[in-house]
Amino acid sequence: MASKTWFVTGASAGIGRVVTEHLLEQGARVAATARRPEVLSDLADRFGDRLWTASLDVTDTKALNDTVERAFADLGRIDVVYSNAGRGSAGAAEEMTVASIDEQIALNMTAPIHLLRAVLPHFRAQGGGRFIQMSTMGAHITTPGASMYHASKWGVEGFFESVIAEVEPFGVGITMVEPGIIRTTFGANLDVAPAMTEYADGPVGQIRAYLESVDSVTAQAPGDPQKVAAAIIASADSTPAPRRLALGSDAYQAMRTALTSRIAELDAGKQTAASIDF
Repeated sequence: MASKTWFVTGASAGIGRVVTEHLLEQGARVAATARRPEVLSDLADRFGDRLWTASLDVTDTKALNDTVERAFADLGRIDVVYSNAGRGSAGAAEEMTVASIDEQIALNMTAPIHLLRAVLPHFRAQGGGRFIQMSTMGAHITTPGASMYHASKWGVEGFFESVIAEVEPFGVGITMVEPGIIRTTFGANLDVAPAMTEYADGPVGQIRAYLESVDSVTAQAPGDPQKVAAAIIASADSTPAPRRLALGSDAYQAMRTALTSRIAELDAGKQTAASIDF
């Protein structure tokens, strides 16, 4: 690990912050980006020039490209890019504002696409690299009241699923990290849509009640952020790169149930599928 250099987005809080701390403690160099990089000043005091920081809003594509260029120029080589920046939204599809919809797509889907595109020329030039995209078990399952969050995560996974084969010949590996519920500030940072009374007594209303319970969202979450960070870091040394990294017993069980159900639904329609052939 001491010989590697990482580039991390959303490094100021949550899993991004924990990953950054673990890497620095293990001797790695880290280019840590965040909207407010000043909150990383304590790490700069501890680890000196092994921590490179930059202010970055990943939804600003020009700033994203410029920051990537500057990081590679300053550090010479970046071995692993951890695309972590993102947040969730909650509310019925009808309740969501146009701004909230646009933000979810821009932050959770479009920004990682542009980040990969920005780093690929550098990865090709240096003979390879690893790209780790933070996703979620919500890229396989869905919850009423989180339609735009799921849309952004299902969408970004479709992009990376396709690109994996494109970049493999250049020595570039891609991993999608799919955790369950982790004890971080994710729940507190949700973009919650204004409530409509028409949805109060249905599943969306139940989700709102759940989110309003701090104990349910954070204190009782099964996932340990320290162990999540360690697993993400370890995945960068796995060859070949694991396509997906499910983290948490809740993630494993929920995803397995969803995938098994989807196969059963597909099999149930086998005769109909075959019936339209010439």
